[in-house]
Order: sequence, then structure tokens, then C-alpha cells
Amino acid sequence: MSAPVCPVPATARDRIELAHGGGGRLTRRLIEDLFRPAFGAAPDELVHDGAVFDVGAARLAFSTDTYVVRPLFFPGGDIGRLAVNGTVNDLAMCGAEPLYLSVGLVLEEGFAIAELARIIASMQDAASVAGVRLVTGDTKVVERGRGDGVYVNTSGVGRVIAPVPIAPRQVRPGDVVLLSGDIGRHGIAIMAAREGLGFEPPLASDTAPLAAAVRALIKARLELHCLRDLTRGGLATALIEIAETAGVAIRLDGDAIAVSDPVRGACELLGLDPLYVANEGRFAALVPEASASSALAVLRRFDTTAAVIGRVEAGTGTVALGTLGGLRALDLLSGEQLPRIC
Repeated sequence: MSAPVCPVPATARDRIELAHGGGGRLTRRLIEDLFRPAFGAAPDELVHDGAVFDVGAARLAFSTDTYVVRPLFFPGGDIGRLAVNGTVNDLAMCGAEPLYLSVGLVLEEGFAIAELARIIASMQDAASVAGVRLVTGDTKVVERGRGDGVYVNTSGVGRVIAPVPIAPRQVRPGDVVLLSGDIGRHGIAIMAAREGLGFEPPLASDTAPLAAAVRALIKARLELHCLRDLTRGGLATALIEIAETAGVAIRLDGDAIAVSDPVRGACELLGLDPLYVANEGRFAALVPEASASSALAVLRRFDTTAAVIGRVEAGTGTVALGTLGGLRALDLLSGEQLPRIC
């Protein structure tokens, strides 16, 4: 079988920049112009947190992610815990019960074994909390100076327990947007640790498994159209991607979106918009209006700051934020505006 021809007009001068590292217009261009044609992906593929497919009588979800966070250890977590929770959460967003994970480690020559042991112990603990098993893996070593100590890839398989598909294209006008908690804590914790900013008390990452909350929504027999965890690019980026995929408009109530005072203050100091700051333990749920109040009651069992934050309207892939000052259109940021924090 011959290799696919690259569908993107490319020259020898074209290069991947750091800005392509996830989120934003540039990554979306890679997906649409390069990956989708090369892999023969259908329109409903490569637009969600994982793939869903049938194996015999079983319906499974599969997801993979790679973590390159710096610093490796930060308030509230580390790269190991982040890697386990991240893949667990991607599976949960597909309506799946996470079951098994693999781990791939790229280690830089000279990396301290004691720090690696600490990361592995953290992964073991996170897997235990999430109820998954780490069952296979691989390690590679690169030359000194060729990595940031360690990069981690986790892939995962889960059993789909949602009775109907949960995906961006299921979103419809009239749906309600719910947010599972306050936003911005992970990204601010990483940037504060990276820049040596001394917030008191220290801002801690929100990294956490989300499968229990999703499981509760499904067991409550609520109709769920789309779930999306709010990682790199934050709430705004996730909802813009959903709106563009579904071909709808989303209008948000700015006053309903919970941002803690420390995060808000840190964002003002750093010149950041909390809507675009990464989270690792928060997700948005888009549900029919008839399911909204019951879904909110379920989410508030896990976090009392969960809230209804917006509605889906007829439109063409736009998101607007309503405040006392009027409506503000939200857009995908370019890659250089999205710090590498996961």
C-alpha cells in the first residue's frame, strides 16, 4: 500500500512550531488539512476526546494523549497524575467507563531515578482513585538536553455505558450548557510554579478524574448530547470547537461562570483571560433543556460551584459571552497565546 500524498501544499521551509502544540486555529488546520485526509477519517471522527467503536457485542472507547508539562511537579499534582487523569477524563467524555491504560515514557539521559519513582507512584495512586489499571507500557531514553526530563504518553480503553452517542454533532439549538465547577486553577497553578510567583495560599491544580461525575449523569438516565473536558485553551476553546463542529451558536452568561478570587487576581496580574486558561478537572455538559435541572443537581453533588452557564442557539459555529457591558464574541486563540501547561 503506497503512502498517502500529503494534502497540504508544503515547502521545505514549512516547519512545525511550538504554537502547534495543541488548541487554537493552527492545530485545527493540521487536523482538517493533514490528519483527516491522510487517515481517511470520517467527518464525525477526530472531533471528540476519543474514538468509539464496536468490537463484537462490546462498544468501546479509545483515547491517547501526551504530556509535556513543565515543571514536572506543581501544587496539586505532577505529570504522572496529570497523565492518568487526562486519559481517564477523555474516555469519560465519550460516555465510557475507563478500564485500562498504557503508559509510554520518554526519559532524558541523567533524569533522577528518585523523581521517576515519585512520578510512577503518583500514577499508581491516580489510577487507583480512578478505578483503572495500568497494564502495559514502554520507555525510551533520549540524549541529555533533548527533553524536559520526562514526557509521558497515556492511552486508554473504556467500555461505553452511555445508551446513545455523546459527541459534538449531537448538540442542538435549545440545549443548555452546564459547567462542572470553577475554572482556571490548573493553568494558573502551572504558570505560577513556572514563573516563581508566590501566591498565598499557593494555587493548586484542579487535576482530578471526572469519570464518577459522568457515571452519575448516565445512571440518572439523563439525555446527554455532548461532554468535553476543558484542557488546553480552557472553556472558551472547548465550546468554540463544539459550536463549529455542530454548526450552532452558543451564548454564555458571564456572571454564571465561577472563577475563584485567587485565579481572577492571578489572571489580572498575568494578563490572562480565565475563559482560556486550562483546567484538568472540569468539564462542560450540553444537554436538552428538559434534562438541565436534574443534571445540575447531579453535578453539584461533586462540586457546589457547578452551574448552568449558557444556551445553544441556531447559528454557524460562534460563541458569545454576555456581560453587563453587552455581548463579546469569543474566538480561538493562536498557538503562541496558549501556554504549554499539559
